[in-house]
Amino acid sequence: MQKILIVIDMQNDFIDAALGTKEAQAIVDAVKEKILSYPTDNIIATMDTHFENYMETQEGKYLPVSHCIKGSDGWKIRPEIADLLAGAKIYEKPTFGSTALAADLKALSEKEEIELELIGLCTDICVVSNALLLKANMPEVKISVDAACCAGVTPEKHLAALETMRSCQIQISNDPVQG
Repeated sequence: MQKILIVIDMQNDFIDAALGTKEAQAIVDAVKEKILSYPTDNIIATMDTHFENYMETQEGKYLPVSHCIKGSDGWKIRPEIADLLAGAKIYEKPTFGSTALAADLKALSEKEEIELELIGLCTDICVVSNALLLKANMPEVKISVDAACCAGVTPEKHLAALETMRSCQIQISNDPVQG
C-alpha cells in the first residue's frame, strides 16, 4: 500500500501575507516535520492560483482580498516548505478543491491500494474541500487529516471543519477535541 501526503496551499499569502494568521504561522514547523516523514515520491502539493482578474471572479466577489496571484510572492510556497517539496507533483488550482488531483488519485487507486493524508491551509476552505472531493471520488480509500498540521481562517472554523470531515468518515489525527 502506498501512503500519500497531500500538502494543501502552504503559500505565503495564507501564512503571513494577505490572508495570513498566527495559527497558520504556528503550524509551519509541524508541516515541515510531517513532510520529512514521507518519501519524496509520496508527496503531492496544491497551490491556490489566481490571476489579475481575481476580483472579477465569483470567489473575488465573496472574498474581496487579492491573494495567490500567479507569480507574486504571496502565491509562492513558503521557502522552507518549497525546498522540502522539490520533486513533488504540484497542482495549481483556481478554486478550493482540485478536480485534477482527485481524478489522478482515483486513477491511481484503481491500480493499487492507497491511503491519503492531508495537511495545510486553510482547514475550513481548501483542506475540507479537497478532503471531501477525494472522499466522494474514492469512498473506500482511507483519508485522514492531521489537525496539528492545519489551520483555519479562525480557530473556531478550524474546529468546525474538522467536525465536518469527521462526520464524513475522514479520520482526524492530533484531534484537539477527541485527543
